[in-house]
Amino acid sequence: MRNWKFNHINFSVYPFYDGEDLGVFYSEGQLSVKIWAPTANSVEFRIYNNSTSGNATLVENLIPAVNGTWQLVLNGNFKNLYYTLKVDDGEALNEVPDIYARAVGTNGRRGLIFDPEETNPKDWETDVPIPGENPVDAIIYELHVRDFSIDPASGFKNKGRFLAFTEEGLTNASGEKIGIDHLKELAITHVHLLPVNDFYSVDEADAAKQYNWGYDPQNFNAPEGSYSNNPDTTSRIKELKQLIQALHRNGIGVIFDVVYNHTGYTRRSVFNQTIPGYFYRQNRAGGFADASGCGNEIASERAMVRKYIVDSLCYWTKEYHADGFRFDLMGILDIETMNQIRTKLDQINPAIVLYGEGWTADKSPLDEKYRAVKNNVAQLKRIAVFNDDIRDALKGNNFNGQSKGFVSGQTLREEQVKFGMVAACFHPQITYHFVESSDKPWAMEPWQCMNYASCHDNFTLFDKLVLSSPDANDEEICKMICLAGAIILTSQGIPFLHAGTEMARTKLGDHNSYKSPDSINQIDWNRKSRYSNIFNYFRKLIDLRKQHPAFRMRSSDQIRHHFRFSKHYQPGVVAYSLTEHANGDEWKEIRLIFNGNKSEIEFPLPENKLWKIVARDQQIDSSGIENYSGSHIKVPAISMLMLVSE
Repeated sequence: MRNWKFNHINFSVYPFYDGEDLGVFYSEGQLSVKIWAPTANSVEFRIYNNSTSGNATLVENLIPAVNGTWQLVLNGNFKNLYYTLKVDDGEALNEVPDIYARAVGTNGRRGLIFDPEETNPKDWETDVPIPGENPVDAIIYELHVRDFSIDPASGFKNKGRFLAFTEEGLTNASGEKIGIDHLKELAITHVHLLPVNDFYSVDEADAAKQYNWGYDPQNFNAPEGSYSNNPDTTSRIKELKQLIQALHRNGIGVIFDVVYNHTGYTRRSVFNQTIPGYFYRQNRAGGFADASGCGNEIASERAMVRKYIVDSLCYWTKEYHADGFRFDLMGILDIETMNQIRTKLDQINPAIVLYGEGWTADKSPLDEKYRAVKNNVAQLKRIAVFNDDIRDALKGNNFNGQSKGFVSGQTLREEQVKFGMVAACFHPQITYHFVESSDKPWAMEPWQCMNYASCHDNFTLFDKLVLSSPDANDEEICKMICLAGAIILTSQGIPFLHAGTEMARTKLGDHNSYKSPDSINQIDWNRKSRYSNIFNYFRKLIDLRKQHPAFRMRSSDQIRHHFRFSKHYQPGVVAYSLTEHANGDEWKEIRLIFNGNKSEIEFPLPENKLWKIVARDQQIDSSGIENYSGSHIKVPAISMLMLVSE
């Protein structure tokens, strides 16, 4: 029986290998294998004809090499065969794929020998990431592959699969565009895909009966097989590339949700069965620390773990033309690793968008000062974190269904809303002791702040508002969603939308749907027709943000110079002006008034000034709804009013 206590081991003395050749590579009849396993007594390379059963048809011993590595070169045709490594570490014989496995068979138990060139779809060589000047130009749309197309009534041929993203010309029952055509119509800039690397929780041989978000990683460098039409071959690789190609062809970037903070299994993980204990942090007793709440946490500060994470991200960037990465529980990862990631990825594509959750699920043994938490964002190189301050200000406490926020009529949220509007940067007009969750600004620049009202976690925005406002009718709930969207899409920083918010997406009140059935998680495309007013409002907000750089200021200095909050206070109201052609905008001044109250209000305006109203209630028209020159203006209940002077 293995001793899973590691407090007697000094992992810092393990040798470091800096080569770029770790893993299994096959090309033109030659197979090259190199792994890092410094504690192994011996390592076997075993080849199989089948991905899940049968005996090995060939067994070869790897030879010890430099700095804790083992290597092997074989000549012959091994393409499309499966392999494992059998590692003897003195306590057990562990048979697993290599930790760098880039292709795997069904359920990821064995690696797959393949020729990468044969996984490229037609014209892949001309596919490139979308261009990007600054992260604040991005409008990010978070989406689960299966949710997108699994609705039985949706009409997709490839329901729940990567290839559903390639299907065009589909409509719902009322003739409204769905699928990729919906994404184009909405005009978001990036799709953020929940984890698409190989994970444990869904049986790829019978995927129709199971659902999972995928935050239980198994093989970090191979795509998930349950989203493929054939999980036993390289189809999963080619089909994911076809998804990416389809989105890129339509001007939409692809951001991968990555989970380098923990693994799905702990003792049985490919890491622990290759280099026991090394990839994980230990608690004081020598057991596995658990800041992830999932049984373990990755020791990113260790040299070969850091190298692995950087190598993995570089591989996804080069091989899959990634436009960005979202880091799950980024607060577990150390600052130095995150900065090395930025440096290495900049050498491939400087426009890559990087952001993550600046928190943990539980305490970590690594001191917070070394970790990539929200309060340390100033130490991160061009990496953003989620702004949970504005999230809770808008809709109420994320973990309390009954808690109300600004859009549902709760007063005393105004300063916290203002805090988010300036991207959590310092602004002299914010009274920080009224900001409930942050008593000081944590962002130095707007591109460090990801503003959002909801995401895959917890309640959908619609469900949260229905639960917290039981007396509100459907029209009022719609207005609350529109007001939240208006604040997110006009605020400084990077806007982030949960898929389906623009059509009042519901999960029927399920607040943690990570393994709930498709009936809970699926996007109901018919809601696009029922809530077309919300969709059209979001679409016009997105267009407004794209057309007007005043909503996308590049620096906190710009924000402090051009962004001026109104000195007039009314409960449940936030108002500000963007002045002096902010960030080169064609409009000289943009005045926005957000009314979270359930009744119409009157708000003062500068006298003797002619305004053009461009947004009122759920109307948006940048050419002007009407002109206005009064000293006070009425703002409808639960809405944004926008006026401009030219």
